[in-house]
Amino acid sequence: MNKIISAVGAAVLLSGAFGAPADAQTVKLTTLGSHTGEMCGRDRAMLFEDPDGTTVLFDAGRTVMGPDDPRLPKTLNVVLISSVHGDHQGDRRIPELNAGTCKKPKTNVKTVPNSNSVKIAAGKKSNIVAAGQMRAYLMPRMIAEGVDAKTAKKLIKRLRPGGKMKFGGVTVSAIPTVHANGASTAFVIDKDLAAAMKKSGISAFVGPDSGFILKFSNGLVVYLSADTGHTADMEVLVRRYYGAELAIMNMGDVNTMGPEEAAWAVNELIKPKAAMPTHANEESTKGGKVVTGTKADKFVKQVKGIPVHIPLSGKTYEFDGDAKCVKGC
Repeated sequence: MNKIISAVGAAVLLSGAFGAPADAQTVKLTTLGSHTGEMCGRDRAMLFEDPDGTTVLFDAGRTVMGPDDPRLPKTLNVVLISSVHGDHQGDRRIPELNAGTCKKPKTNVKTVPNSNSVKIAAGKKSNIVAAGQMRAYLMPRMIAEGVDAKTAKKLIKRLRPGGKMKFGGVTVSAIPTVHANGASTAFVIDKDLAAAMKKSGISAFVGPDSGFILKFSNGLVVYLSADTGHTADMEVLVRRYYGAELAIMNMGDVNTMGPEEAAWAVNELIKPKAAMPTHANEESTKGGKVVTGTKADKFVKQVKGIPVHIPLSGKTYEFDGDAKCVKGC
């Protein structure tokens, strides 16, 4: 009997040392912003890595240096695009890290009429996940980047609210937003059409945009609000159905929730275990510290009872399955 118990004990010890359970593994989250160690005006992009190695890039925007950005992994499995606005899909990008200032980064490398997101997906042969009608919009752009039509059709995924897709250990679901999703005429490939639209003061509507829910293999559930105002879905779907534990909130104000509105949504609707502000449209930190009076500062001070993590570019946070930051905090 003692030999049996000893054998079982040894197996448990070995399991703990060499085969950690999935819920003990971490999700890595790294902001890919314009200035290393800071939260700056144009920062949107976030890179996630599941414990199984699956990688997801959210809203490359203007601060990822195309597919050759050294901060990107060799294999990038998924590129998420919340909307076709220039600051999200990327109408231009930074030429190098730390160009310009944190308040006004230098983003002089044009990517229109294509987009930074498509160039990254094409270069990395990544899946693109976007809402509804955006698939038709993205097809000719992938082809323009040298991806054959058959492959482009396979890589571009259409995901509407209520549906889900799985990539490795990551399940991606779409969440409705209250926003707008018009592509500027700079993204219109046909120059004559672009000129006519510009003259008439109209943009190209490519269907609704969306936020996302990411569920990772260690059990962590992340809510990416994207650009939106308040919605009842934040309580009914994000909290009650999906059980989001880490809420990443766009809070630039005017075109999205402001910091007060985003904090209220966290406190009263979503009720996660941790939160992170993003999309502030201003220099939020200096020397890696939040500047008093900024939107990020207001958000941090108004979120109650849970940790608020500041997304400093290049800094990697690691979260366990309960949204507890266990490394890089």
